[in-house]
This record gives sequence, C-alpha cells and structure tokens, in this order.
Amino acid sequence: MAKLHLYNTLTHKKEEFEPIKDKTVGLYTCGPTVYNFAHIGNLRTYIFEDILKRSLLYLGYKVKHIENITDVGHLVSDADEGEDKMMKALKREGLKPTVASLLKIAAKYTQAFKDDIKRLNILPPTKWTPATDHIKEMIVLNKEIVKNGYAYETDDGLYFDTAKFPNYGQLANLAQADLLAGARVAVNEKKRHPHDFALWIKAVGENKNHVMVWPSPWGKGFPGWHLECSAMSMKYLGKHFDIHCGGIDHIPVHHTNEIAQNEAAGGQRVVNFWLHSAFLVVDQKRMGKSEGNLLTLQTAVDHGFEPLAYRYLCLQVHYRQTLNFSWEALTAAQNALKNLRQTVAAYDQSKIGCAEYETKFLEAINDDLNMPKALAVLWQLVDDKTLPSGSKKQTLLKFDQVLGLGLSAVKIEKIPAAIKKLAEQRLQARKNQDWEKSDEIRTEIERQGYIVEDTKGSFMVKPKR
Repeated sequence: MAKLHLYNTLTHKKEEFEPIKDKTVGLYTCGPTVYNFAHIGNLRTYIFEDILKRSLLYLGYKVKHIENITDVGHLVSDADEGEDKMMKALKREGLKPTVASLLKIAAKYTQAFKDDIKRLNILPPTKWTPATDHIKEMIVLNKEIVKNGYAYETDDGLYFDTAKFPNYGQLANLAQADLLAGARVAVNEKKRHPHDFALWIKAVGENKNHVMVWPSPWGKGFPGWHLECSAMSMKYLGKHFDIHCGGIDHIPVHHTNEIAQNEAAGGQRVVNFWLHSAFLVVDQKRMGKSEGNLLTLQTAVDHGFEPLAYRYLCLQVHYRQTLNFSWEALTAAQNALKNLRQTVAAYDQSKIGCAEYETKFLEAINDDLNMPKALAVLWQLVDDKTLPSGSKKQTLLKFDQVLGLGLSAVKIEKIPAAIKKLAEQRLQARKNQDWEKSDEIRTEIERQGYIVEDTKGSFMVKPKR
C-alpha cells in the first residue's frame, strides 16, 4: 500500500510524508484575524485543514495541532501599511478606542469563528493561541533575528532585511522583485527594500494612537503580523515540525516572511511541509470584503442550507483547485448529502466492512487528500448491488471519520411493518420471476411513501422524499 503523499508548496511537488517523530505529527494552521465574521472562502481553508487532520488520524497518527488567533498587528495592507484591522473594527462598530473595546471585539468574533467551525464539524485544535498572549515570545524571537544580523531599526519600526536572506521567495517560487505582485502595497521610504517587512511596529506616526502597545527594546509598539505565527508555532511545536497550512494568499507574503524569520532566528529549516488551499470564487472573482461578494456561513443558513452541505460542496473539489461557488452547486450538494443520509439510515447494522472499498478510499487519501476521488469511491460503494447493506454502512461510517459529514449521527429510519411485509412479498415475487407482481408491489410501496431498492439477495426500504 502506498504511503501518504502531499503536495509541498516549498518544493513544488508531491512528496511522501514521514513525520519527524514516529506516529506523531506537529501541525500549525493560520487562524482568523478576529475583526469580522469569517466568510465561506475563509472557511474552505479550515475545512481542507480538517480533512488533513482527520486523514492523519485515520492513518493512525497522533496530531498536535496549534492554531493562532490574530487579535493584534494585522494591517490592512499585505505589506505592513495601513490601519490595524482590529482598530478598523472599533470604528466600524462605533466603539471607543480602548483596550476593553478591542478585547470585546476579539471575543465576539473569536466565538463566532468557533461557532462556525463547530457547525461545519471541524475538529478544534489542540490549543488556540491568541497573539496578545504571546508578545514575550515574539520579542525574544526578534532579539534572535537582530543578533544574527537580519534586522534593522528605523524611526517607525524594526524591519527584516530580506536582502540578507538568500532564499527569500523560495516558497512562492518568485524572484524578490515579483514577490509583492498582487499584494496591496504602499511605498514606505523608511525600508531599505520594498519587500522588507515589519518585525515590530512603533507607536508613532499613523500608529501613535494604537490602543494595544507593549514596551520593547525598539520602543513601545506592537508586533508585525508575520511574527506571531513564527513565535507561537515554534513555542508549541518546537524548532522543527511537520506541517504548516494556510490559504494560497499566504504564500507570497505571510508564509514567505515566516520562513525568513524562522531560519534567520534558528539557522535551520523549521517546517518540512507547507500546504495551501486554493481560493473560492464567485463569478471568477475571489471572495472577500474588498470585492463586496462576501457570504458568511450564516448567509447560507438563512437561505435554507445546512452548514454540512457547504462542507460536502468543498469535498467535491480538490483543495488545490479553485472552487467556483454558486447557489445551484450548493443545492446539489445539499441534495446529495440528504440522499446519503437517507441511504445510511436505511442500511442494516453490521461490524463487517468492505476491504476492497476501504483500500480504494485509502488510495484517494494518500494521493494528496483527493476528496473528489474519495467521494467517487463512496458512491460506488452505495451503488454496489453485490454487498449487504450492513457492510456498506460499516464502511461508510469508517469513511466518515475523514469526510466529517456526521453520518454516525443519522437516526435509523423505522420502516412500518406493513411496508416491510410488502417488500418481502416483492422479494419472493422476484425469486419466482413474477415480474408483473413485483412491479405492482413496488408501485404500492411507493404510493405509501417509500422506495424499495434491490440488493444482493435482499432489499432496502427508505422513505420517499
């Protein structure tokens, strides 16, 4: 059996995954900036990361999963320019610029995010790590970067000198001049190079009224956005860990800068695998607040969709392929999920699965988490007339350890005794090759609101909906 292979953005190819520590995986995922509700484009990335985590667990690994909460330092620009998003949220919601107000904003949207991932059946991380709880670790990391000669100070902050880091841009596979293409960049004449980035932002100039500031060797201020993930991932997972994930928008700036910080401080490669999910788009435009096409999970619920229908929709497209969202596609996903649940509910119980389909499902997982292929295997299993329903159900429930569609919570449908009796009579008619009587009984069963499906030597009855 082939082993798990994952596409490593750092090497730009699929690689066989081997954990640093036998059967234990260190996983870091970039969490939300808690200044607003997450939109479904954001949530696609967390669904992908959940599939990764569930797959690792399915394969027998233990997973130590750390996810940050950005509650300070994430500026509107991708390149350390503009207003802190948390400060922007204060103005939007008409709150006074105080620490208490910022904490209120952070608490509100942190809880909203946790509610969303619960509704999507996303497993929570081993530990949530808010940025504001780890300022000390960020300052210590900055000191190491300064000591090793990779930083310089200006009157508005401490910056990383990318010219001194020869591999800068390896993750994005871009030359330094191309790295910020597509990023929202304003010129900062205080930087030596346009792609240098802030390690510490001083509370001066446009940031002089920033509410959340801390003392540091470089003056009172707050950390750069990229710093938090480096500091917190290494604190909890060590200076060499297995996997770091995020969206593809993190590749050219955020994760590129993380790698520079990590290696400048420690002198070695910290992360073995970098994994990234592609965008969700609407009418070929990336979903986002700046595009004005933002849809939250609650928006979908208000339109009559359940959250797990969106999860199913995401499973239909490989995580490295763009997902084009439409209400029609979400409707089809919800209908498919309902059909699957009805089928599982009608199946018998059994402790015996189907090794052939389990092998096919495992092959899909091992092929860079190929969930479209995994779903195809699932429906092949459902359509297989040669297998008893109990074996199908046991196998589907095992698949759902990865898919996370909540199939184990599906209630068993109670079929009326009279309907079961009709189905048994129809089975006997089929054995007698009395096809006319068989069809008459099927019609009567359907008239009473049920569907009968033939299986190998038996039948399955489920409600007609």
